[in-house]
Amino acid sequence: MKQALYNYYVIVACKVFNSLLKAMTLSLMVFIAGCTTSPPQNVDDVCEIFDEYYDWYSASKEVEKKYGVPIGVTMAFIHQESRFVEDARPPREWFLWIFPGSRASSAYGYTQALDGTWTEYQRKTDQWSADRDDFTDAVDFVGWYNSRTIKRTGIKRHDAYRLYLAYHDGAGGYLKGTYKKKPWLMKVSRKVDRRAKMYNRQLVQCRSTLDSGWLWRTLFGSNPFDSMRQQRFARLAADSAPLN
Repeated sequence: MKQALYNYYVIVACKVFNSLLKAMTLSLMVFIAGCTTSPPQNVDDVCEIFDEYYDWYSASKEVEKKYGVPIGVTMAFIHQESRFVEDARPPREWFLWIFPGSRASSAYGYTQALDGTWTEYQRKTDQWSADRDDFTDAVDFVGWYNSRTIKRTGIKRHDAYRLYLAYHDGAGGYLKGTYKKKPWLMKVSRKVDRRAKMYNRQLVQCRSTLDSGWLWRTLFGSNPFDSMRQQRFARLAADSAPLN
């Protein structure tokens, strides 16, 4: 009798434990999903991007101040590299259309920086905790990389076209003119340059709005002067044509 009762309590305890374990696993999955940052709703409007993610504006402004590279240039680079997808990777190669193979490179995150390049950035800046899927770290990387390119090549800080050529081929490759044999790269770089100029034009019209009420935005994520913001953003959207 005692043994049967003991077995009954063990079974009940196991069921309760399994139920708790499932609930904890589900909660953990929801928590992890909640930590993921989705791409902005409108990637063709830098004002809307920063209004949606105000901490991105704070980080981008700090990078501009630190390295002197315009915000529009940095944001255009990240758009081209990852479309603001935090965990972007190159597609896998497939064997016999069934078996997944390796990826084309170790590029990862907002900036698509390679493992070796990112490790160099961490070492040079002493930021060993920096992550490629963290936007603040990503924009700092782009600013750091472009500032080194500028010092070595003499490219102007606002020249997104040439800076992107060097971002892709490296400063050494740019100086050797390796990009001249890559028409596709020059085409992409021109597209990045157009987007950088578009972002910079947009930012001129909304920067004062973004800067106003910065403490409120930082604490609560929205501007107390919403009507004024919406009016400015509506005018901006009407004046700006999206780029492909």
